[in-house]
Amino acid sequence: MKDFHLICTNCGAVYEGETENSKCKICNEPLELEEIRDGKIVQGNILSQSILNRYGEFYPYLQLSDEISIGEGFTSLVYSETLTESCGIGSLYFKNESENPTWSFKDRGTITGVMRAKDLGYKKIGTVSTGNMATSVAAYGAMAGMETVVLVKKEIADEKLKPIAIYNPKLIKVDGDYSKLYDESLKLGNEKGIYFINSDVPFRVEGYKTIAFEICEQLNFNVPDYVIVPTSAGGDIRGIEKGFREFRNAGLIDRIPKMIAVQSSGCSPIYKAFDDGRMEIERFQNPNTIAHAIENPYPPSGNQVLRMLKRNGGIVVSVGDDEILKAQKEMASIGIFGQPASATSLAAVKKLSSQGYLKEDDRVVCIVTASGLKYTAALDKHDLDIIEVKLENLKEVI
Repeated sequence: MKDFHLICTNCGAVYEGETENSKCKICNEPLELEEIRDGKIVQGNILSQSILNRYGEFYPYLQLSDEISIGEGFTSLVYSETLTESCGIGSLYFKNESENPTWSFKDRGTITGVMRAKDLGYKKIGTVSTGNMATSVAAYGAMAGMETVVLVKKEIADEKLKPIAIYNPKLIKVDGDYSKLYDESLKLGNEKGIYFINSDVPFRVEGYKTIAFEICEQLNFNVPDYVIVPTSAGGDIRGIEKGFREFRNAGLIDRIPKMIAVQSSGCSPIYKAFDDGRMEIERFQNPNTIAHAIENPYPPSGNQVLRMLKRNGGIVVSVGDDEILKAQKEMASIGIFGQPASATSLAAVKKLSSQGYLKEDDRVVCIVTASGLKYTAALDKHDLDIIEVKLENLKEVI
């Protein structure tokens, strides 16, 4: 393994390893692994490679192993001629992260987080989440044979709880201020010897680089103009943008797409700061949205997302629940069933196209972060046609 440094995304302070809360000791902003300056893709058969086999040169600081892989990555990039035309842009693609083992993009960050925990000698891992990340960490903890602690808020629905419990982690419903649980978990992790792979810890963010790597390969290194990412804590969009940076460093691409963070208007602290011209987020009061997976009133990487977008030239957009539900059904019309949070990316395309921001020759990639099967209660919000008939009348109905 190669020596590395963690660098504060705000003040530039340099660290040789993780801090107690995975943040800068000076300004309390997120840390990021230093950029990889060179590397190449390890060619081979992707049916027998893991994503970390293929892109291993961009992870020199990890002891890479296939022992805990459960087939994450190598997800489809789906082009839709129908939605391209209806949105009035050059081409529209959907990076379908619902194809990951636990049906969400989180698996990419979980595997790098678990590898880091094992490199450090940890026997226990954990996370704070009420959905996709909880399921992912529980699954990879089971595969790695590590004791796994998952902390969720007391009000979590059974629909989300039981898919976590099936992996047999130590699953704890916490009664209290959920917004304080993130920091408390890291504190307890240091005391109890648990490596918490929370939403924006550096080695989780690193795993999301592979989304960018795959997009580049799938488009034959013709970089899209925009990549639109449903954004909650902010780790996903940070990792994707860093992946494009590192491929450019390595000479594999010649430019970086503009990143667009999309949030629900019912919980949009990053959008509000961006729209107000501020570089620091404020806590969003009384969040209420169908897109529960991105309902984070005080995202830990919020300020860094704003800094990254300023450097990148990207923007933040918000969409309402009605727009989200409409987009969810439109995505289903091309065979992709994403959870409401995932549909925000298409809703953002439609809004930005109607406003003239996206042009008729723009190439756009939407990140579909997770499967609609993660939150089937949202289907009650749709007007769905279901026909019931007696067998003897089936011919007439058909």
